[in-house]
Amino acid sequence: MYTPKMNKPTVLSVSQLNYYVKSVLENDPRLSMVVLSAEIAEATVNRYSGHMYLDLKDSNAVVKAVMYAGNLRRLPFTPEVGMKVLCHGKVSLYEKSGSYQVIVENMQPDGVGALALAFEQLKKRLEAQGMFNQAHQKPLPRFPKTVGVVTSPTGAALHDIRNVISRRAPFIKILLSPASVQGNAAAPQLIEALKRLDSSGLCDVIIIGRGGGSPEDLWAFNNEALAHAIYNCHTPVISAVGHETDFTICDFVADLRAPTPSAAAELAVPDIRELEAGYLSRAQILHRLMESRLNSYHNQQLNRQNRLSAASPAEELLRLSGQLQLSAQRLRRAEDKIISNNELKLKKTAAKLESLNPLSVLSRGFATVEQDGKMIGTAAALDRERDFTLTFSDAKITAKATGE
Repeated sequence: MYTPKMNKPTVLSVSQLNYYVKSVLENDPRLSMVVLSAEIAEATVNRYSGHMYLDLKDSNAVVKAVMYAGNLRRLPFTPEVGMKVLCHGKVSLYEKSGSYQVIVENMQPDGVGALALAFEQLKKRLEAQGMFNQAHQKPLPRFPKTVGVVTSPTGAALHDIRNVISRRAPFIKILLSPASVQGNAAAPQLIEALKRLDSSGLCDVIIIGRGGGSPEDLWAFNNEALAHAIYNCHTPVISAVGHETDFTICDFVADLRAPTPSAAAELAVPDIRELEAGYLSRAQILHRLMESRLNSYHNQQLNRQNRLSAASPAEELLRLSGQLQLSAQRLRRAEDKIISNNELKLKKTAAKLESLNPLSVLSRGFATVEQDGKMIGTAAALDRERDFTLTFSDAKITAKATGE
């Protein structure tokens, strides 16, 4: 290292000066590991190197910083402008520009956990992409034949799922696609296991999940690539990660979220006992409906038969015959009445005629005068020169008029 002498001025190049200052800074133990509390004022990622260049500030000052791509990729969250952070690193100098900077080796949010922040960032990003849209969610089949399971082959989740399905619907097949559910290698294995089941076409529904654990244990299910794999599945997917209070990105992007693996199995398959009870109840209802319908048809048939019987020729003839007999009786009664009335009138008329009968008058001592076939009512009408006839009640006598 170049060390200028103090007894006389030394001419230095700019590069030499910057190199010396850099060495001084990097060899100061107080600056080789600093924790800087700051707000991100600017954050830019170089598209070629992948390094992030930052401006870190407080209320009075700003300092340049850089986080190299390798360290940046290990962050569970994405640094953003306005975010308050704690930066772990060392102070150095960028020789080319002569500006000092902080080389950030690790970063964490100030006041909130890095995993929680990363979760919210990913959730917001995927939601903006429409991956949580309910219109995209596929309905679960009511009667699946095969249930695919993506989980650890040795975990409690698989045991719980098998127990529930064997109790509710023992005839349904379970197809396991094993994968690690924890650690850095878990997310790629989960993606591969999920795609393997979906592309096979052997499953009607897929359950992906694991038992409970810490946020770090469940972090593989907050992977962005896994979220896209679930979203692009052709088979309906149930997410069952952790316990009821645990939420992961998989829960939001899946077609259905179950609070536990056991609950996922209950949602995926029907209960044969409930089906039997439901079918029995429906059968009873159907039987009652059929009886009611048959009774209704029977009554309608009887009604039609009665109407047909009433409209048949024999019934009509019988009805007309009855009407005819009734009319005949009425006619006979009317005839008898007319005859009786006419007899009474005849008797009255006969009595009147009898009272007006000339013979009856003659029998009382009177006689009629007839001349030339004509009745003579007065003496003036009698031709005295000729004979006339006197008719008595018992005989006729020819006579001549005498005197005037």
